[in-house]
Amino acid sequence: MKVIEVDLKNDFSKALDETFAVLKLGGVIVYPTDTLYGLGTNALEAGPVERIFKIKARAKDKPLPIIVKNLNWAKELAYIYEKEEKILKSVWPGPITVILPKKNIVPSAVTAGKSGVALRISKNHFVDKLLGRFGYPLTATSANISGEEPSMKISEIVEVFKNVHNKPDLIIDAGDLPQSEPSTVLDLTSDKPKILRVGPVKPETLRKILEI
Repeated sequence: MKVIEVDLKNDFSKALDETFAVLKLGGVIVYPTDTLYGLGTNALEAGPVERIFKIKARAKDKPLPIIVKNLNWAKELAYIYEKEEKILKSVWPGPITVILPKKNIVPSAVTAGKSGVALRISKNHFVDKLLGRFGYPLTATSANISGEEPSMKISEIVEVFKNVHNKPDLIIDAGDLPQSEPSTVLDLTSDKPKILRVGPVKPETLRKILEI
């Protein structure tokens, strides 16, 4: 397990190159997002996805969220119609994960066999550049062991993964992140939108956007 430091306010092209190389080989990374540090790998490859479950000690019946670069990427992974597209343009990019009807390109391991896929577009500059370089969506589950609270402190995250058998290949140390909740989760797989998890974007704000 390698740890590399990244200054997101300056040139991080070298770190981007190294991260790309790890992902290209099917590796798993810990990377900063606009909410928490995430455990990431190619979300469209079943083998790397299986490693995420092992590293996180996550139950196989719990789906993994995915981060995409833009709405066009989301349309490759999910069925998005005019009504849903209008909502997505209002909430993305940002700390809102949206569950949409999935297309067959998404491995069933990612969605735990369910018909919906959880997608998000992050505001994080490093994530945007990394996705553009890598060309594939990334898993975006929080970088912690299942059942434990995620940490904003990178030193604590490194320590957690030092002490487990299954480790990520690379940790991108962008420093401690500002205190944040996990993303708000919105379900758009049925006629009426449902808020499944309250996060940084509160229900009253979402209701105004959704007009419900």
